[in-house]
Amino acid sequence: MRTVPIPVDTTKLAITCVKAPRPRVLNRDTGEIKTDKNGNTVYEVTVSVEDEFGRIELVKIGTTGEPPITVGDTVTPVGLLGYVWEIAGKWGIAYRASALLPAREAADA
Repeated sequence: MRTVPIPVDTTKLAITCVKAPRPRVLNRDTGEIKTDKNGNTVYEVTVSVEDEFGRIELVKIGTTGEPPITVGDTVTPVGLLGYVWEIAGKWGIAYRASALLPAREAADA
């Protein structure tokens, strides 16, 4: 099944880093790290996402290269896409951004 990426509008969301960026592990037994098509390490960051109604969810966002963010930073994802997946009757959404920046840096850019 081929998934089509869906752009995510983050303009009404408050996104905060709750777990420091770390390389995404593909195989825990071998320690194999996920890389993109160019061989760059893919990092995952766990963030809390709060919508305009105060609902909060924890989400992992993948990005290429180590993002310059730390726990507690308000984060601005650049080019955030959601990919719906389904395996054996279970489904979810995987998130990927071209970059994750501290909100203060994104505002300056």
